[in-house]
Amino acid sequence: MLGSTHGTLTTDSRRARVIACGELRPGPAVHGRATDTDDLDVSGRPLQSGVPDLDRFFRPGSVAVIGASDAEGRPNTGITRQLLDWAERVGARVHPVHPTRESVFGTPCAASVADLPEQVDLAVLLVADPLPVLEELAEAKVKFAVAFASGFAETGEEGAMAQTRLAAAVRRSGLRLLGPNTNLNAFERFREDLTGPAIALITQSGHQGRPVFALQELGVRLSHWAPTGNEADLETADFISYFAERPEVGAIACYVEGLKDGRSFLLAADRAARRGVPVVAVKVGRTEAGARTAASHTGKLTGADDVVDAAMRQFGVIRVDGLDELQDTAALLARARAPLADGVVVYSISGGTGAHAADLATGAGLRLPVLSESRQAELHQWIPEYLSVANPVDNGGHPVGDERGRKIIDSILADPEVGVLICPVTGPFPPLSDRLVRDLVDAAEQTDKLVCVVWGSPVGTEPAYREVLLGSSRVATFRTLGNCLTAVRAYLGHHRFVSGYRSPFEEAPRTVSPSCKKARALLRPGEQLSEHAAKQLLRAYGIRVPREQLVTSAAAAVRAAAQVGYPVVMKASGARIAHKTELGLVKIGLTSASQVRDAYRELTDIARYEGVPLDGILVCQMVEQGVEMVVGVTRDELFGPTVTVGLGGVLVEVLRDAAVRVPPFGEEQARNMLTELRGRSLLDGVRGRPPADLDALVEVVLRVQRMALELGDELAELDINPLMVLPRGQGAVALDALVVCR
Repeated sequence: MLGSTHGTLTTDSRRARVIACGELRPGPAVHGRATDTDDLDVSGRPLQSGVPDLDRFFRPGSVAVIGASDAEGRPNTGITRQLLDWAERVGARVHPVHPTRESVFGTPCAASVADLPEQVDLAVLLVADPLPVLEELAEAKVKFAVAFASGFAETGEEGAMAQTRLAAAVRRSGLRLLGPNTNLNAFERFREDLTGPAIALITQSGHQGRPVFALQELGVRLSHWAPTGNEADLETADFISYFAERPEVGAIACYVEGLKDGRSFLLAADRAARRGVPVVAVKVGRTEAGARTAASHTGKLTGADDVVDAAMRQFGVIRVDGLDELQDTAALLARARAPLADGVVVYSISGGTGAHAADLATGAGLRLPVLSESRQAELHQWIPEYLSVANPVDNGGHPVGDERGRKIIDSILADPEVGVLICPVTGPFPPLSDRLVRDLVDAAEQTDKLVCVVWGSPVGTEPAYREVLLGSSRVATFRTLGNCLTAVRAYLGHHRFVSGYRSPFEEAPRTVSPSCKKARALLRPGEQLSEHAAKQLLRAYGIRVPREQLVTSAAAAVRAAAQVGYPVVMKASGARIAHKTELGLVKIGLTSASQVRDAYRELTDIARYEGVPLDGILVCQMVEQGVEMVVGVTRDELFGPTVTVGLGGVLVEVLRDAAVRVPPFGEEQARNMLTELRGRSLLDGVRGRPPADLDALVEVVLRVQRMALELGDELAELDINPLMVLPRGQGAVALDALVVCR
């Protein structure tokens, strides 16, 4: 497990304002670091990810091995030998470098980097401290380097400081560095006899990539392996961007222990999504507490892993839990053609097996269409009438032993609603199982639809499995039904996602709105705004608030109530009040002048007793009919500002029913947030209540996002709770708001 190697994604708000006004242009790209920073959003961040040219890393013309050795028993000797073998396979010239050796394994040895006979593409550093070597490599104009040394951020604070110094030296040098704390996985022997789309593998822990690498033994092609280690320079995002551009890559499989830069990761995921290249990832940390000390409700709704999960889903990254799911899902996505339909049929020789598989498939969110009456009638030509063929299709066993078996499979695949056929084979039963898998393989060769077989035998040495199923490049073979359903769901979901994908970065705002200047004047650095000031901020961005007046006397409160219109709500307003209800600083349903006077005195007395300074008392329009929601902004250490929407009012912390997105995102994603809420039915109208104004709610979410993008680091937290969403066509009103400035 790597240590804390990941920096915080932040934005210099002053720089963002200058760029948005057109007063600053980015400088030239650093050597070896491809960037697209000429195109920036309102926060001054790139709208597209740069793609590093890693061709010469994976296929160098020349390699220098710093610290090479051929002395028996030395760790560097085994590494040097493997590098020599790898260089021979990729056609690279190797130059050992060692101050006291004339040759290594018969190859002449240079005393130092300065003595290399040519400019090299890649330097492999077999030294305990790579820092002193970087300056020499920069002078020699080396393009890439790999540092195996450990003892950096994975060891704690002192090591993290050493890694910071190393990263700074790399930036000055102009070369690109893999590591430190990486390994030899990039220089493995890849099978060259396999064809078809390949999996490109990215791992922070080399050992965790072994199951995916072993897929080659099952006939699945791998093209690259990037062991990123501590990511002092080159990171997961760099390799995703690069692999997404490679024509041979059908899917990218990642094992991620921590992301270095959330923004870079999303830009890379966006690049892959725009090219239709699936990214499948294991991201450890699902159980991370992610506790926050935010004053707002919104900040308590989501932990750090919730944000990671939402960000990955938002940009089409398929997150799986285990390495077995990673290998099976990546293999299917790399090799399967796009689906012709999203209907799934379960086909089995056992009613019990079929029913169980169908239950699990439905639970996994797959659509199992009922086959048409005409299709069922056709199937009953070969399957006894007493067996169900509606879906799942139960053939009873005997038909698979003769010519009927293939006819059944072809008939199912011919159905226009069927895009995937899943056949669970719970155990080997020759000769029927052998005939069944042969028919499935032959049928798969004749169709563009996906055929999946679950070979349930724990042995796995049967010829039907080892030779027939694994010998097919068209059948997707699994050992467990769970992994099959996970992979099929990802397969259908990926193609559905990319078919309608529009990059949010391409649609992101590029100039600040007129609201920004007005809103910024209301901010107070390092302070929390009063409710009155917070609502002024919302007004600046066009978010509706109730009719209200801020008063400082009982007489003024009575006049304000008459102007606002009874009934009214009265609330204490002050910068140090986070949750007014708990302190008794809210009075609702006031219908007369006497009630208003009494409420004013009571609210000011409570504030005086609690020692809470006030800027006045708010006399507000009372809004009753609607659904209470919460919409807010918090800052994630990795991704920066995030926008959350969920059930509001008193339910916000009880049910914790919320969805989160990382800006920028468009209207479709804002609507998708609502579909993720368990309490979504409240918005659709229940028990005779009218449907809520979803369009108005979505508009508020998008305006809050704009606020988060434009105010950048100046906005620490925003919490609109409750946002009263009125019946359809009547809008939404922010009844209360909390804003904390940075």
